[in-house]
Amino acid sequence: MIKRFIVIVAVFFTVMASAQENVSSPYSYYGIGLTNFKGTVENRSMGGLSTFSDSIHLNLRNPASYGRLKLTNYSVGGSHERVKLQTNTAEDRAKITSLDYLAIGVPVGKFGFGLGVMPYTSVGYRILDVEENQGSRLTGRGGMNKVFLTAAYEISESLSVGVDAQYNFGNFQNRRSVAREGIELGTRDIRRTDIIGFNFKFGVDYQRMISDNLKLHASASYAPEARLDSENYREISTIAFLGTGEVVLDKHEFERVDSQFDLPSELTVGAGLGKPNSWFVGGEYTGRGTSAFGNSFNTGDENVAYQDAAHYRLGGYFIPQYNSLTSYFKRVVYRAGLRFEETGLHLRNESINEFGISFGVGLPVGANFSNANLGIEYGQRGTTDSDLIKENFFKISIGLSLNDKWFEKRKFN
Repeated sequence: MIKRFIVIVAVFFTVMASAQENVSSPYSYYGIGLTNFKGTVENRSMGGLSTFSDSIHLNLRNPASYGRLKLTNYSVGGSHERVKLQTNTAEDRAKITSLDYLAIGVPVGKFGFGLGVMPYTSVGYRILDVEENQGSRLTGRGGMNKVFLTAAYEISESLSVGVDAQYNFGNFQNRRSVAREGIELGTRDIRRTDIIGFNFKFGVDYQRMISDNLKLHASASYAPEARLDSENYREISTIAFLGTGEVVLDKHEFERVDSQFDLPSELTVGAGLGKPNSWFVGGEYTGRGTSAFGNSFNTGDENVAYQDAAHYRLGGYFIPQYNSLTSYFKRVVYRAGLRFEETGLHLRNESINEFGISFGVGLPVGANFSNANLGIEYGQRGTTDSDLIKENFFKISIGLSLNDKWFEKRKFN
């Protein structure tokens, strides 16, 4: 099984390295792109909530949760998203299919270890800007991915702690082609940035029965600000527009420039109440220091500003009867949640905020409490005020959470 997992990781890593385009948003032009949701389908279906952890699911958003695992868990997930983009005068549509995460968690006594890969940020947009005597075509793709190693320890039945070591890598490319009325040839400007660097994330998870049927859950995680290295490349070309596309007539490549930028710090705290194996409801807050982007990505455009971001989430689940022998649907996990995010990006004095409402189910499959997870989410990003763009998106997510027993002592040879 572990050999099969390593092969899958290698394939997944190759797909990530090829910069899959898993977002379609003009807002991904700014900074290092739009921040991806860094969790499982189970988390996303509860509004992105990371407060709840148990012994049979991975919680990729809090490394301390690995200390509670009792079975080896393999998790993989992907999604399909349809987006409607609209301004006050026009609208367009896009669709994106992407791989979202692949991870494994292994319990070893009171320790838990993990390995995984997922996209961290994404860039993807295509914009045609036509003015009175000039036309511009802007495209962008790429993003930053992360490979993470996790170690956690269960200090007591109530308390566990953990740490993620994350290696970040990837690139994003922005391309602008301009044609002007009365001028035969056009200009193309390509800018590419390659990113590498490490950062860490620390987590704590606390659970305690406060009555015979009621359990308190509390969690926190913190990723300090980290400095990543970037290699910047720029190319300006003179081009001719033909029916088959752009033809480069002359090209000038600038010397590569090495620089650094700050990956924002992130703090998440949450709490909730629930009855074990029956129901849970909780809420959490995340603060991100995205104002640090103002130092690294200040383009001189007075219409663009970065402030610290804030995310608010509320969600939970319900299981009618987890050990029912007569009804499959009574063992199904029903999830729901909602979220509101202040992204920290401000354009033309307008805050770019995001809202989402989600639902999902966990379907038991096979042995060892394995399950298939389905989730849907409807949300909005941005606004049409100040001639900006509002995005309405609908996302379907599918994930597998498969459990196995490792390090089990054989009774017979």
